[in-house]
Amino acid sequence: MNIYGYRNKFPQIDPSVFLAPLSVVIGDVVIGAESSIWYHTIVRGDVNYIRIGEGTNVQDASILHVTREKFSLEIGNLVTIGHHAKVHGCVVEDRCLIGIGATILDGAKIGEGSLVAAGSLVTPGTQIPPGSLVMGAPAKVKKKLSPEEQERIVNTSKHYIKLAAEYREALA
Repeated sequence: MNIYGYRNKFPQIDPSVFLAPLSVVIGDVVIGAESSIWYHTIVRGDVNYIRIGEGTNVQDASILHVTREKFSLEIGNLVTIGHHAKVHGCVVEDRCLIGIGATILDGAKIGEGSLVAAGSLVTPGTQIPPGSLVMGAPAKVKKKLSPEEQERIVNTSKHYIKLAAEYREALA
């Protein structure tokens, strides 16, 4: 793991967070308890801030970044960000799942309990209502998620909390 300050801003990372070797966290970043940042992931809060809530997992080779003076990045609690996702200058509310290879761009807002399907492109400024299944390029709301589907999203986050604890112990 590589943790760097930038322009006198330093990451604030809860001691319970799992930072995989080869992950990079830079600048004005706060990561909440029991979250995990997996292999080859970059969290770059260099020109604006990034806030990651509790119990959130950012999977392998994802990129989290911001836009100078205009778009920070806020990710809620119990969020799953799939492998190779790009999440840039937006808001992802609690209990969302961002699928493998999805891209979320500046000014977008993903409402609580939503699922952005793998490979989807959420264009700048898009506002996704809570509890939505979103897919496509550009991404469109396809349906309202059932309570059971939303619970599966939370269960994915809980799985990664356990997996991160196992990795912390194994790599200690």
